Amino acid sequence: MYEHGHTGSGSWYVRRGRIDRRTYWLHYALPLWAASIAAILADIALGTAWYTTSYESYGYYSYSYEASFSGGPIMLLVSLALFAPSISAAVTRLHDTGRSGWFLLWGLVPIAGPIVLFVVVGCLPGEPGANRYGGGARPAWREPQLATW
Repeated sequence: MYEHGHTGSGSWYVRRGRIDRRTYWLHYALPLWAASIAAILADIALGTAWYTTSYESYGYYSYSYEASFSGGPIMLLVSLALFAPSISAAVTRLHDTGRSGWFLLWGLVPIAGPIVLFVVVGCLPGEPGANRYGGGARPAWREPQLATW
């Protein structure tokens, strides 16, 4: 049996260990994004969305109007609820590539930081075999064997 990084059977909240790219994308990143988009749509549909607007007039025929979505109460609650699982999933993915969770601080670097994190967390393959964070995220391939009774 291999360690999949979960704290228990069927646990979604990863605490330690390693997860591979496929698991990260299918079990963490995409569901987290889907939940965020659903929260945004719920805020807009319920009329609870917060907008920032600006209007400027440049004369009789020239004017500018701008509106941008800046969240809502549902988006705020979903973001707070998903903060810990998203950080935890990113850290366990970093562990699979042999990096410490402190590597997440790259996210604080404007423009380049999020790009570096996207590449490292979402695109780079994990280290094969065991590393200092645990066994491989995927089990080693074993040839099927006939049962011997």
